[in-house]
Amino acid sequence: MNVTLNIIGAGHVGRVLGRLFAGVEGIAVQDVLTRSISTAREAVGFIGAGTPVDSYAALRRADVTMLAVSDDQIVPACAALVAEGGQSGAIVFHCSGALASNLLLVASQAGASVASVHPIRSFADPGQVAGSFDGTYCGVEGDALAMAFLTPALIAIGARPVPIDPAAKTLYHAAAVFASNYLVTVLDASLRAYQAAGIPEAVARELAGPLVTETVANVLRLGAAPALSGPIARGDMATVARQRQAVAHWDGATGALYEALVAPTLALAARKRALQS
Repeated sequence: MNVTLNIIGAGHVGRVLGRLFAGVEGIAVQDVLTRSISTAREAVGFIGAGTPVDSYAALRRADVTMLAVSDDQIVPACAALVAEGGQSGAIVFHCSGALASNLLLVASQAGASVASVHPIRSFADPGQVAGSFDGTYCGVEGDALAMAFLTPALIAIGARPVPIDPAAKTLYHAAAVFASNYLVTVLDASLRAYQAAGIPEAVARELAGPLVTETVANVLRLGAAPALSGPIARGDMATVARQRQAVAHWDGATGALYEALVAPTLALAARKRALQS
């Protein structure tokens, strides 16, 4: 395997994948294009390979191009790439978790093989992710030719590729939003409620820590229904009613969030009882 790789868009995901791919024998990071030449230089510094460029016209032809741009920029970035020519026989893939590879239609029409690769990680700290990438699941889908390259390339950087249905890509990404983004929102509600009850923020995080880590560990070990505890799991709806009122009185938006979670938690408690019967 001796291929050249261009990177368009080098935020956190692009930088991490770029650094990891640069360490694979047979993959040469070639050109890196971002919104400015200064950020392209910074990206190349993080990746440890490649040449920063300032325009699509400056990109040399590559065997593989990674579009690590925001979702709303995938189509225009692909169009700009194809407008410069040279994509026949090449591979073009994007890194969106919410959008399928068919978004790269213009590249397909130009003779490229297309795919999508979505690493299922939080990229808040790129250095930390790059250093602990081994075992990371990546949702993948795309043309057979593109996957024939990407699957072994991902395995080479320690990833665990998981084929996904492109028609279900939005639902697949929503699952990640529940597991990560909305989890943060719920934990923020918890920390703010602790503070509203008079507990300092730093202490609130310490109080919540064991509950959070033990609950997550139980869900991943046992499944969601068996891991459920608390007043709804016990059938203590009087406590739930008092909490509803107290939270709504304290903060209307957080009260609405509490209210919205009652019904699905009741359904989860019913599943738990069914498993125990």
